[in-house]
Amino acid sequence: MEEHHSINEDRSLPSGRFNLRIEPELHASLREAARDAGTSLNDFCARKLASPGGPMDQAVGAVVDRAGSILGESLMGVVAFGSWARGEEAASSDLDVLVVVGEGVPIARGLYRSWDDGPALQWYGHEVTPHFVHLVSGSERISGLWAEVALDGLVLFERELAVSRYLADVRRRILHGELSYRVAGGQSYWVHEP
Repeated sequence: MEEHHSINEDRSLPSGRFNLRIEPELHASLREAARDAGTSLNDFCARKLASPGGPMDQAVGAVVDRAGSILGESLMGVVAFGSWARGEEAASSDLDVLVVVGEGVPIARGLYRSWDDGPALQWYGHEVTPHFVHLVSGSERISGLWAEVALDGLVLFERELAVSRYLADVRRRILHGELSYRVAGGQSYWVHEP
């Protein structure tokens, strides 16, 4: 009697580790590029492999590379938000990016100085403006910034879907009326409902 197995039955998830045999010159070049980016060779190669290289991907890659060169393995995610993400940008608009930092790294002016120390970063002619934040735990109050990012943010990079999951949780809270968007005197703000 013939046995039938489902396609996934005999497969397990790959370990995420593999060896790649490349020419020594290419290896040296990649190692140098990783060192210049301030990150490990593994992280550098993983980011390069995840970014296929088209024009949009090059712009995304430049933003993620800058954040990764500052934070290395502590980079949890990068999310574009604001007028550009909504498709409402003007010629003078900047591109706001939320740079999600691991808990072990304090949010301090030094992060912004490190970003500014590199060459000016442009996204199709728009200056890129970083906003460094920690991922908020489920028990903390949601800030207006996270609420805005949850509504119109575009995840450019993340580790282990942590950012996407948090943004989905914020959207659920908005949907259930726990957070409300208000405007007064031309200024918008978010209110936590009782």
